[in-house]
Amino acid sequence: MELNLNRVDYLQVGVTSQKTMRLLPASGRRATQKVVIADHDGVVTCFVIKKGEAVPMFKTLPGQKVSRLELGGAIGTPQEKIFISVGSEVQGFTKKGKQFLSFETNLTESIRALYVSGADLFLCASYIYNHYCDCKDQDYYLSSDKINDVICLPVEKIGHITPILACQDRVLRVLKGSDLLYEVEVPGAPTVLALNNGNAGDSGEELLYGTSDGKLGLVQITKSSPLHRWEISNEKKRGGALCVDYYDVLGDGVKELLVGRDDGMVEIYGFDNNNEPVLRFEHALSETITSIQGGCVGKEGYDEVLTATYTGWVMGLTTEPVQREAGPYDDVKINQEMQNKVMNLRVELDQLQMKVLQEREKYQQSAQSSGAVSAVPVFSVNDKFTLNRDDASYSLTLEVRTAIDNVLLQSDVPIDLLDVDKNSAVVSFSGYDAEQNGNFLLATYRCQANTTRLELKIRSIEGQHGTLQAYITPRLQPKTCQVHQYQIKPLSLHQRTHAIDHNRPVNTLTLTGQFSFAEIHSWVVFCLPEVPDKVPVGDSVTFYFQNTFLDTQLECSYKKGEGTFKSDNISTISILKDILTKEATKRKINLNISYDVNEESVNYTLKLIHPKLEHQLLLAKKVQLIDALKELQVYEGNVDFLIPEYRCILEEADNLLAEYKKQPAHLERLYGMITDLFIDKFKFKGTNVKTKVPLLLEILDNYDPKSLVAFFDSA
Repeated sequence: MELNLNRVDYLQVGVTSQKTMRLLPASGRRATQKVVIADHDGVVTCFVIKKGEAVPMFKTLPGQKVSRLELGGAIGTPQEKIFISVGSEVQGFTKKGKQFLSFETNLTESIRALYVSGADLFLCASYIYNHYCDCKDQDYYLSSDKINDVICLPVEKIGHITPILACQDRVLRVLKGSDLLYEVEVPGAPTVLALNNGNAGDSGEELLYGTSDGKLGLVQITKSSPLHRWEISNEKKRGGALCVDYYDVLGDGVKELLVGRDDGMVEIYGFDNNNEPVLRFEHALSETITSIQGGCVGKEGYDEVLTATYTGWVMGLTTEPVQREAGPYDDVKINQEMQNKVMNLRVELDQLQMKVLQEREKYQQSAQSSGAVSAVPVFSVNDKFTLNRDDASYSLTLEVRTAIDNVLLQSDVPIDLLDVDKNSAVVSFSGYDAEQNGNFLLATYRCQANTTRLELKIRSIEGQHGTLQAYITPRLQPKTCQVHQYQIKPLSLHQRTHAIDHNRPVNTLTLTGQFSFAEIHSWVVFCLPEVPDKVPVGDSVTFYFQNTFLDTQLECSYKKGEGTFKSDNISTISILKDILTKEATKRKINLNISYDVNEESVNYTLKLIHPKLEHQLLLAKKVQLIDALKELQVYEGNVDFLIPEYRCILEEADNLLAEYKKQPAHLERLYGMITDLFIDKFKFKGTNVKTKVPLLLEILDNYDPKSLVAFFDSA
């Protein structure tokens, strides 16, 4: 069945956080439902749509930022009590807006995640999980990485409380009381959890998760071990999943899966005969979707998918037909309800324009007076800086409630800017003097009108660390700018993984000295991304990493007074040795450094580089031939006389140029990595081979894998 949905805008509130909009249960079958939404201004708004207009049912006074909103109530009854988390406090409201709960928890930081089940309240701060029953402390757990979401399997089905934490280190932690029952490894950092079909399935154990890199999966949480049911990979490179829901939009008796992503994409999945999801509908919005719900909002009898965005817009995708096509000689008839709506909008627009003129005049008069004080407009920025495993690049996403005028990027380390298809901003580069002022990048993105979200891509070079700064200027008066900083770490292209191949030849770096567990952990945090800032629980810890560019790996094991680092890439060990030595010297700590270099590891790394280098060399040669072949095609008019290889290049010219454009300096990067590998191999032997680098580059230009390996062995 084909799904045809039409967009309807209802109202705008303040900036919203993830999972802060819900629909109250309907009073009758397919009756319109009340919408409740909370924002960063601390306002909880409950409204209903009548005759196409949003009519407020209640609205609370402004206060602290609301981080989560959940519905609750006694098990087996309609879930119509509203719970919000404000700082470290949980507040409860009835569906009529009367506050019945104000519970100040014992958390020392703000609540990040909230779930309500009957009398049980599950709360999470950054690393701490707390379970309360009737506002009395029950269980406590300290996670080893940041907690993004929390949920509990339905007690009425499985007979016991089973909370699950979605943690940043790509793990779902299943708890039993205050203890860890077991961990479920998932393919990305989980950002959202939901019960399958809204009720955890027939078994009451089925859990849906969405990840920050856009994957979705279903896992069954049994008493002893997890069972993975299915997983959807993010082949279209969409944004991360922030919110999910189940609702029967098609009206066929089977609930569809609704997904809202941080790049503004709404997706609706149906299910095939194997009960696996199939994409049925998608719609692109221009803002991050923070909440999604299925229900009946705009008009009785018409189902819709309701969404809330970061900037506070509440929008619906409704099954109600909102427009009819008219022929060239047909009269377009507008019903009275629509006429009244248009009239009201015009009146409201006139009033707003008048108010803007009055305020502008007032501001001009005050600015000319001697005691004038210009107030700097305050605006919030929703930013995200993440490493993409697929193309070894960092995505920087910036979102502002008002339109962005321009964004200036400045970096004190060499980085490449990559093309982003969704990005319509015009980029211009400024000249810089890296030696004099330390600027390796100065680029300005000028945004088109009404752009509130900008996505950028960069690629860094391992071994060089520093800071990337984004100066964000919105279209506000008076002009104002916010600066956001992002750390480029020495091993910036490494990503946390659950396990590595222990059969690879590895080089080992061992450090010993008078340093604490916290000190060596802070050094590792400085060197590598995706390591939690908090010192791990216990006496020692082991982290595994994979290089997203070369597929080499790294194992870090350390404790008080000792650290061991193993990698099949000798350059990774060299970078760690240099950085850790500098960090220890800053703190005046003497280190005893020993290393074990495995000669086989160098050849193994070259084998990993080989297919990438071969592909890029071939691509570069093909791109060089395109212009000449096109000229020949224009001159001759027919290219049948060309060999098949050249005809193929002409046919695929657009794709080849697009791939080459998307990967600027890719070949230079590979050359640089091979050069570093060569220098680092002999550096550990105490030999300086920098004078032989030109000869190495000559061999690379006439690339042959055997000649390259022979040069590494004989140098």
